[in-house]
Amino acid sequence: MPTAEPPPTQTPEQARTRYRDGLVTPTSGAAPGFTQANLVVLPREWAFDMLLFGQRNPKPVPLLDVTDAGATGTALAPGADLRTDLPLYRVWRDGELTDEVSDVVDLWTDDLVAFLIGCSFSFETALLEAGVPVRNIEQGRNVSMYRTDVACRPAGRLSGPLVVSMRPVPAHQVATAVQVTGRMPEVHGAPVHVGSPESLGIADLGAPDYGDPVESEDGDVPVFWACGVTPQAALMASRPPFAITHAPGHMFVTDVPDRVYRQP
Repeated sequence: MPTAEPPPTQTPEQARTRYRDGLVTPTSGAAPGFTQANLVVLPREWAFDMLLFGQRNPKPVPLLDVTDAGATGTALAPGADLRTDLPLYRVWRDGELTDEVSDVVDLWTDDLVAFLIGCSFSFETALLEAGVPVRNIEQGRNVSMYRTDVACRPAGRLSGPLVVSMRPVPAHQVATAVQVTGRMPEVHGAPVHVGSPESLGIADLGAPDYGDPVESEDGDVPVFWACGVTPQAALMASRPPFAITHAPGHMFVTDVPDRVYRQP
């Protein structure tokens, strides 16, 4: 599958068209100013458990949209196709990752319910506008993501650990990063932890469970946000018979401006 860096600026529709045509690349920095979303697709039999899991764990699983069973579109981007318009999908069977593919047209059935979940990529534009550097964008890398030893609140058959994303932030700008992201609770909001990764059970920042290692600069502090990959950890722990998700860092780019989710 071809890979390339996204252009500096593009519309959401242009980004989705490139992914539909086969481009596979992390979406951090794509269509700046527009909300991105994590994707979880489950059989209708498991949909209530997923809905309850999001309600009980709103920091890592802020639900932006839930589709009708069998629907392939979302109100977040009318005309888009959830089966083709992400750069990379993961396929899960009995909690095991069985494939990564660039579309899931042949796997989509009438009983599947799609969940669109807020993504921290959506607040990166706000951080940049506030003068806070985003190292993963600077370095052209996927964000670093880690499983923690913090348990999410179980919901029906779903349970699992909290997953966090980490961005190195200059120490003197941590307060700004907290304030900026705290005004965007529907895309994970304020950090869940600042500083010592060991406090979250993370042994080595250089070895993320998902994404790429992102290098810190002198004076940077690791800042951790709840991450929408958390449901994937729950799928591994809870083992539903079938699921589709985005590949970590390869999001659905919506038509909704980030400002819609910013509080004053």
